Amino acid sequence: MRFLKKLYDWVLHWADKPSGPSALVLLALAESSFFPIPPDPLLIALCLGNIKKSWRFAFFTSAASLAGGIIGYFIGYGAWEAVDSFFFKYIPGFTESLFERVMTNYNHYGFWYVFMAGFTPIPYKVFTIASGVFKLNFFLFVSASATSRSLRFFAIAALFTKFGPGIKSFIDRYFNFLAIIFFILLFGGFLVIKYLIK
Repeated sequence: MRFLKKLYDWVLHWADKPSGPSALVLLALAESSFFPIPPDPLLIALCLGNIKKSWRFAFFTSAASLAGGIIGYFIGYGAWEAVDSFFFKYIPGFTESLFERVMTNYNHYGFWYVFMAGFTPIPYKVFTIASGVFKLNFFLFVSASATSRSLRFFAIAALFTKFGPGIKSFIDRYFNFLAIIFFILLFGGFLVIKYLIK
């Protein structure tokens, strides 16, 4: 835990540097396949420092995260057996038991697994790699990733644009809870639509 705290502080220190936006892009890219710290804290810090650029920061984060997710997908698709021990041993949150649970019904619910992981605090990298391992339809994977990652990061930008710096403490305290509630409501909405179509 101490290691992760130091890593978290190191990520945040980029917010005060001119290269902060570049660091955000690299962080979002890496987090989608192997890095343990999500880009949200740095995105929030950069938006706080320059609210007018919040939408731009959200776009860069979304695009880089999607690109990193695609990298994760192809790690799973073509190289998983060669690197699985590294991920299980060195990547926090990437456990064998979690990966085995993800395997259940993956082909049937893969889109929702990826969407849920892309928007909520669930480790997204587990699902990007799992999508490749289980050969989830690539365009389905990209669709779920692009939608969920964009919703997550543009929501942060929208809050800063509307409410200004005062929203930071609110996001820090309630973001994970709000993300889960949003997913439940969205998933419930799709179930209702599916029921009505029948």
